[in-house]
Amino acid sequence: MSSFKIFDIAGSAMGAQSLRLNLVASNLANADAVTSSVNQTYRARQPVFATELQSALDQRGAGAGVEVRGVVESQVPPRMEYAPDHPLANADGYIFRPNVDTIEEMTNMLSASRSYQDNVEVANTAKQLLLQTLKLGE
Repeated sequence: MSSFKIFDIAGSAMGAQSLRLNLVASNLANADAVTSSVNQTYRARQPVFATELQSALDQRGAGAGVEVRGVVESQVPPRMEYAPDHPLANADGYIFRPNVDTIEEMTNMLSASRSYQDNVEVANTAKQLLLQTLKLGE
């Protein structure tokens, strides 16, 4: 495996965690949105990751990066709340709130942030090791 492959791996992981942080921010920003129908209600979104292991094996390398396969919406139904005085209430007096769990999202944010920081440390450590290796040749 090339010494520079570690930067590709850490970079792909940082990109994946950046997407995860953006989705958490979007989920939290829409956590208090209110609509009058189930179809218009915001649904929590989560990223789908996969390891790029097969391409690494095909190249006979030992490293594998992270691939973002897509973004999925939660299938949990929105919260229905009886509020007949609300301006967005439907004919039956109900409003609909997103299925976003703010505690789960905050935990997800902390996890993604720490994973991102860990990958930054991996890249910095690899850079320092390569610089020290170059200094051996002086």
